[in-house]
Amino acid sequence: MAAPTVKVYGPPMSTAVSRVLACLIEKDVQFQLIPVNMSKGEHKSPDYLKIHPFGQVPAFQDGDHISLFESRAICRYVCEKFGEKGNKELYGRNPLAKASIDQWLEAEGQNFNPPSSTLVFQLAFAPRMKIKQDEGAIKQNKEKLAKVLDVYDKRLGESRFLAGEDFSLADLSHLPNIHYLVAAPDAAPLFTSPNVARWWDEISSRDSWKQVVDLQRGA
Repeated sequence: MAAPTVKVYGPPMSTAVSRVLACLIEKDVQFQLIPVNMSKGEHKSPDYLKIHPFGQVPAFQDGDHISLFESRAICRYVCEKFGEKGNKELYGRNPLAKASIDQWLEAEGQNFNPPSSTLVFQLAFAPRMKIKQDEGAIKQNKEKLAKVLDVYDKRLGESRFLAGEDFSLADLSHLPNIHYLVAAPDAAPLFTSPNVARWWDEISSRDSWKQVVDLQRGA
């Protein structure tokens, strides 16, 4: 059997890498996960910089001539190219559905991601890296994230998922950061409001995300 033409470069523990992996699994697209040892600087090597000019993860290749970076762009590409595979609702089937998904993907990228990524680093990664936590940054970003989640809770009281009644990229894109935050005692209470808690339980129970978590545990 031929090796998959789709390649994802980076460690599955990375939130951006795990976003792409979840998307590929939802779309039932076979892929190769290629490790990148960032502690050894492999992401700054000349060969790697050819496929990701900023030297970050993930990098993505589809065949010999297509290279992409930025996890949300990769996810959109995967959904468009493999539209008839796997979860066909993941990026919508009509202009309004796609716009609704894009709207909440933008909210995730612009409103949710900045405070949640800071908290993921401070609460999940800094202790592992023996870096002193910044209590001021933790307090400030918990307050910012709480305000975002108030908006989410209202929205999720009106619809099953963020962009409507179908699970989509808008929901999937939140999985990586929340996964780390609900495991952190200092941040987990942020996700206990009724509608957010119901939503998180549902999206984190999907087989695609369980497979990603298994990849993380095996890394």
